[in-house]
Amino acid sequence: MSRIQQLFAKSDKKVLNVYCTAGFPALDSTLRVMKALQDNGADLIELGMPYSDPLADGPVIQASGGKALENGMTIATLFSQLKQLRPAIRVPVLLMGYMNPALQYGFEKFCKDAASVGVDGLILPDLPIYEFETEYGAIIKKYGLDFIFLVTPETSEARIRKVDELSSGFVYAVSSSSITGKDKNMDGQQGYFERLEKMRLNNPVLVGFGIKDHTTFETACKHTRGAIIGTAYIQALEKNPDIETATKHFLTSILQ
Repeated sequence: MSRIQQLFAKSDKKVLNVYCTAGFPALDSTLRVMKALQDNGADLIELGMPYSDPLADGPVIQASGGKALENGMTIATLFSQLKQLRPAIRVPVLLMGYMNPALQYGFEKFCKDAASVGVDGLILPDLPIYEFETEYGAIIKKYGLDFIFLVTPETSEARIRKVDELSSGFVYAVSSSSITGKDKNMDGQQGYFERLEKMRLNNPVLVGFGIKDHTTFETACKHTRGAIIGTAYIQALEKNPDIETATKHFLTSILQ
């Protein structure tokens, strides 16, 4: 089993996946941020690869990506930094980003280099199912990487089951059809989460978009295996330049 599959196999607790942007707040802070997340309770780390046109990201994560690009972050720089990833970081690590930079880098080289430094899986929201099945999925599997697809409240049952068939690791349930960071009514999404639970998917489900505090985390976890937090954590790093202190205070508030 992959590290992600092992995490869900051995743990019945609510899984906390935290997003951070590579190269933010400083170019050389990537591993420091990841270590602080691991040491303060994150079960899974979603490492964002900054890109100039991030379609699914709200203004906070977009701004963090812009800052990272200004700092000089590139995919090549990121992989150079991640040579120190294991064994310092024991939790599973996902790279989240978009196809354009991966294609520019060379898609097979991207997957090979990701696997070689200890990355566990990929989230590429703009990789369509057809292209995954006919071209890119085989390359991803060749290098032993999990691949996570996204579903929304509007996704049909047939498509959800197709996504579940193709995904490995988990299924990413977007809480609503909008960008990251928007305030969401998690209580109002319980019918959607219950629908996913009743489908008894092969993969565990994690909820993302709009999880920002203890209450929204707990609500998202009622019918799923856990939740993903991004914008609220980036905001915590913006407010406090001390990465370790900011991370400890933020995760403590989520997991209280």
